Order: sequence, then structure tokens, then C-alpha cells
Amino acid sequence: MAYLIESEAANRLDQVRNILNAKNLDLALVYYDEFNIGNGWYLTGWCPQFESGAVLIPRQGEPILLGGPESEPFAKQDSAIKNTRNFPVFMVPDEEYPNATIIDFPKLFAELNATLGKVKRIGLVGAGRMPVDCYKGIAEGFAGVEIVDITEEFLRLRYFKSSWEAEQIGKGFALADYAFKAMKDAVKVGASEIEIAAAGEYAARSRGASSFGFSAIVGSGARANAVVPTASSKKLVDGELVMLGLSPKWQGYAGVFGDTVPANGVYTARQKDCINYLREAFRLTKAMLQVGKSGKEIDVPGREYFAKHGLLPYLVCPFAHTIGLQEAEAPFFGPNSDDVLVPGMTVCVDVSFFGHPEFNGARIETGYLITENGPVPFSPELDALHTSELK
Repeated sequence: MAYLIESEAANRLDQVRNILNAKNLDLALVYYDEFNIGNGWYLTGWCPQFESGAVLIPRQGEPILLGGPESEPFAKQDSAIKNTRNFPVFMVPDEEYPNATIIDFPKLFAELNATLGKVKRIGLVGAGRMPVDCYKGIAEGFAGVEIVDITEEFLRLRYFKSSWEAEQIGKGFALADYAFKAMKDAVKVGASEIEIAAAGEYAARSRGASSFGFSAIVGSGARANAVVPTASSKKLVDGELVMLGLSPKWQGYAGVFGDTVPANGVYTARQKDCINYLREAFRLTKAMLQVGKSGKEIDVPGREYFAKHGLLPYLVCPFAHTIGLQEAEAPFFGPNSDDVLVPGMTVCVDVSFFGHPEFNGARIETGYLITENGPVPFSPELDALHTSELK
């Protein structure tokens, strides 16, 4: 089943071709792999398993999916781009596929010169994420061709979500709401972190989650200091806090929740202080999610509040980031960011601190669609929770 609808796929290819025309480039090569899936998924609604690859978009003509033979049948079923070629640099090392047609970049270069005319300049997306052998294969295979990095221009296409994208993200947040309830209900003294993660993953998968933006975060007690701790076999202890998080995806688009709850179901007076510190910084940051505000501006109120309560030394991550095909993706609205909010962006308020001598680590998070009339919550339930004071 293809996740990316035809109208979205066509529009995105057109936007890439606009970049090619503006920069006088003959084609673009967009690299992706399982750990850097966003750029490839943006064009295909698909990502391989085990192998890596690239999408080739000519200024004129049909796009081509470059990859390996193990994922080729999968691509032909589910990718929005079904014209494929197989290359050694994208394959599982040393694996053999005797019935597959496998070519190299010089052969592809010759094919492109024959079909497109002489290729002189190409745009490359994701070169900084490529293995060295992959980059060398491209550079050597396209000998004599000027290679231009267009990663930044491509990434900016993903900054602003269409109404269809916002709808998918909203469905991801709906799954996150179910996961939050299931994980919170599973929190009890003696339960293992893995049990709690399983409850959330099942709640999301059983309702249609296509995958997850990150492995389930369950960090109890001092394990919350790990910032993004994956669930372990540790069992919850009476009196400690438990940091929870999950990012279910719907058709490749992420939703998310983050919260910190007591293992025994009852916050102590000081634990209430901890949660209220987070919630006040959350409220201050949410109030800054206004069209035209830059990251430098958005970050200030929460940072000043943290400083007032002695939490600044334990701040690891800024308070706002974009969400989309990945749970956290550019632009990031941190203290040095000049990126500005515009309608159509989808942004998470993500307030946390780690390494605190009394509270360990704690996080709360949910997301919003940016509109001219202010931020609209993807999860009204989590918005209400994180903006209220814990009594």
C-alpha cells in the first residue's frame, strides 16, 4: 500500500524541479537510508529495509529510484517512484543476488547522457549523511560533472506542511493520545519499563501506526537522566518519577507525546513543583508560537524562567522544534535560530531538563499547527494537561 498520494508526490517533484531550474542543474540526487529517511520518504512515501538509496530527479523526464535488489520488489509495490536501478554502494555488503540486474554509476551516467542530453551539473541532497564509498562512487561515476550541494534548499521544502500533511500529522497525534493513556495506565510499582513501552506500542500499532519516530522512551528514576532512554528491564520503584514518550507515525508522519508521572500514581509535594516548573515553561513557550516570531525570540521566556528556578544548568534541548516526517526536524527554534514561524508549520513545545540532583530528568511535550490566529493543538488533551497547574 502506497502512503504518499499522487497529487502530493507530483507537487513535490515539481518543487524540486523549480530548484533545478533556478540553479541551472540537470538533475538532483537525494540520498536516504533507514536512519535518514525523511528526504527519501518526502519524494516516495517509502523507505527500504537493510539497504540505502537515492532518488534521481531529472529537470525533465521520469524520476528514478536508486537502491538495492533486496528492496526493489518492495519499492515497486509501495514507492511513489517505481522506476528502479540497483547499485553495489546501496546494497548489503558482500550479499549476492545472482538474478538481479546491478549497474554502477558510470553506466547510469552513460544512460542519462543518452536520454537527457549531456549532464553537466547535478544537485546533491544529503551528502553529509552519505557513507564515503557512496559519495566516491557518485563523484567518480559522474566524472567531469559539477556537483552542487542543494541540501538546504531541499530541506526548506519540508518546512511548510500542506493541508494533507497536517492531516496525517494530526492522525499521528491521535495515535499518541492512545499510546499515552495506555502507557500511563501501565505505570505501577514493580512494572518493568519494557512492559510500559509495549502497552504504548500496541495501542498505536493496533490502531494503524505505520512506524515510530523513535523507540519508546521509558526512563524511571535516575534512568531519566539519559535524555532519550529506551525502555529497559528495570522495574519501577515506589517514590520515583517515570519519564514517558512515544512517537507513532501515520502514513510516515509523526505524532508525539511526552510526560513525566509518578511510579506510584501520586506526586509528592516536591514532584509537583518539578512538574509545575515544566508546565510554566511550557505555557511561556506556547505563548510565543506566533507567526513572525524567530527561534531567538521563542526561546527567551522559557530560558529566563529556568534561570530563575536554577534549572538552566540542566537544560539540554531548546524548547521548540518542528515535527513532520521525523519527530524532530529542521527548523529548530533554539536560542541562536533566525528561523521564523509561518502559517503551515507544525511545531512541538518540548520542555525538559536532565541531571538534576533531586528530580533527575523530566520532559513534557505535545505539538501545534501554526496559523495566523495562533497555535492550534494537535492534541487538545495534552495541550490542556501541559498548560494547567498541578495542584
